[in-house]
Amino acid sequence: MKPAKKANEMTIRELAAYIDFSVLKPEFTEAEIIKLTKEGVELGCATICINPGYIELCQEYTKGTQTMLCPVTDFPFGTSSTESKVMQIKTAAQYDSVKEIDIVANFGWIRSGEYDRVTAELKACAAAAHEYGRELKAIIETDALNEEQIRKACHCCLEAGVDFAKTSTGFLTGHDCCGGTPEVVRIMMEEIQGKCRIKGSGCIRTQEHFFKLIDMGIDRMGIGYRSVPTVLGLK
Repeated sequence: MKPAKKANEMTIRELAAYIDFSVLKPEFTEAEIIKLTKEGVELGCATICINPGYIELCQEYTKGTQTMLCPVTDFPFGTSSTESKVMQIKTAAQYDSVKEIDIVANFGWIRSGEYDRVTAELKACAAAAHEYGRELKAIIETDALNEEQIRKACHCCLEAGVDFAKTSTGFLTGHDCCGGTPEVVRIMMEEIQGKCRIKGSGCIRTQEHFFKLIDMGIDRMGIGYRSVPTVLGLK
């Protein structure tokens, strides 16, 4: 949905509300994760995206704030069994500190044209999240897909009843790294037509890019911890 005002007219807090603050690098120490979680909370980001094993570590730093946790499940490959994905979602969803859950769709299936399987799996994942009152974001890994596959994957998301369709993990190797480009986001908007929300992620590192996606009507963006101050104009 297009915002009521342009991004360049928004306050820092209004801009931060578009951000899922990404704290996903597997090499992070617990001290680094705590530090970055505190930074995202102080800025007023929508969520802190963390690996599920750190929910208990981080949840005390989000209590009483606008910011909640968004554990990212089956990350970054999306190739676990459906049963494993559902269990990961249900385990994460039981925490009161969790607002939303990201899941990586099996993009190998998308590339193989197995759209019914993708839809069925995402439907099971959405049901698991919704059982606990959590919203689900489905990452379709657009850098690995061509335009037709992106469009069809968007319809898988709609048919499955997910709450957000999301572009990328930001961790894909062996392909050009483009992430949440305006061109890809526009394709997704054309297919989704406002029937679910859209999250862009990957390679959103400049304020110009960040503002353009907001003005286009994107709903959320995953931003790496190093880029958050830049897109908010804090440095």
